[in-house]
Amino acid sequence: MGEEAYGMNGVTLEIERLGQRGEGVARHQGETVFVPYALAGEKVVVEIEGDRAKLVEILAPSTDRIAPLCPHYGVCGGCAVQSLAPPAYAEWKRGLVVSALRYAGLDAEVSPLVDAHGAGRRRVTFHARGARVGFMQARAHDIVEIDACPLLEARLASALPAARALAQALEAKGKPLDIAVTATRDGLDVDLRGAGALEEKETLALIDVAARFDLARLSNHGRIVTLRRKPHVEIGTVAVTPPAGGFLQATAQGEAEIAKHVLSGLGEAKRVADLFCGVGAFALRLAAKTRVFACDADADAVAALQECARSATGLKPIEAKTRDLIRTPLRAEELVGFDAVVFDPPRAGAAAQCEELARSATPILVAVSCNAQSFARDASILSAAGYAMGEVVVIDQFRHSAHAETVACFHMRNPTRRKRSLLSR
Repeated sequence: MGEEAYGMNGVTLEIERLGQRGEGVARHQGETVFVPYALAGEKVVVEIEGDRAKLVEILAPSTDRIAPLCPHYGVCGGCAVQSLAPPAYAEWKRGLVVSALRYAGLDAEVSPLVDAHGAGRRRVTFHARGARVGFMQARAHDIVEIDACPLLEARLASALPAARALAQALEAKGKPLDIAVTATRDGLDVDLRGAGALEEKETLALIDVAARFDLARLSNHGRIVTLRRKPHVEIGTVAVTPPAGGFLQATAQGEAEIAKHVLSGLGEAKRVADLFCGVGAFALRLAAKTRVFACDADADAVAALQECARSATGLKPIEAKTRDLIRTPLRAEELVGFDAVVFDPPRAGAAAQCEELARSATPILVAVSCNAQSFARDASILSAAGYAMGEVVVIDQFRHSAHAETVACFHMRNPTRRKRSLLSR
């Protein structure tokens, strides 16, 4: 239903459902309108601009509406859905995956949402314009200055003051900055983006800030400015030093939960390929019991994995290579001999690599994804080639957002016949 009426302060709408970005969806004069911060079933007053609307007043709130936990909610663009009660929130986020699979024509069992927020996010990126530091305003380019973020790990308590001091040290440059901070076992690891080349006085000022806030490492566009201690993050039974500004899962519990389902799906596989491996969130865990071939386009991440694999004890061999699997996927012929493959691509997915996996005779594939639409597309490629998809596990480490992680296992229905076909070519 999309009832509307004109009042003194705008347009009255009834919200039909919650959309893929966490926005309320309504109809106005036959067109779809998206209303951020409105919930399904609510009657609201809005100001409409194109296909978007600003929420002015809630006339009839949803029974699932709760008070948001952050005073910046509704202005800061970091969270899309804080005012939805946990049961309804969990069903909405699970529904994002269900809808993507249904749209792709796939019939799959989808698990209830697994909460993996844990102690909070261990990574955060602040934005700075001059000395103003915070998060981007919702649907705008302005900075919302914050005093704290309730979604962050306690180890990031000093991240915001440190980010402000770093921004002040570079304020004279007049450039917008992104300040990425990661909580590690050895302290905060900070990477600056946007500053460009540093003058000597700027470098000295940044080193002073790093000393005052006891930063483990400070880098600029991945180049180390000062290294007080090598930062380590624990992966399974070992610790790895990630490259400056490198990728890690948002929460430690999220990584552990994803890895648990990956290892379960791989079963007793003796030789495994870990594609889009990063610093080895799966490879280093897998190597506790099996030989691993790992591959990623990020040379620094691969180097970090190699260094960790060389120094760690109790691991089986890990062969790690740098290769852009988006442009140059491993061919089906190169996958002969692997008992299983796990792949965890960027948000855009791994269509080209999945085409090669679909031609392969690999008995077990485990797909990890952070985007429901690209996951559904990749799953369609594998399903069409004869792979049977098991339960899709939906994991939430980005609480209050529209982002969800998925893990699914695919089994080849007739791997022996496929392998004979490949070997005969």
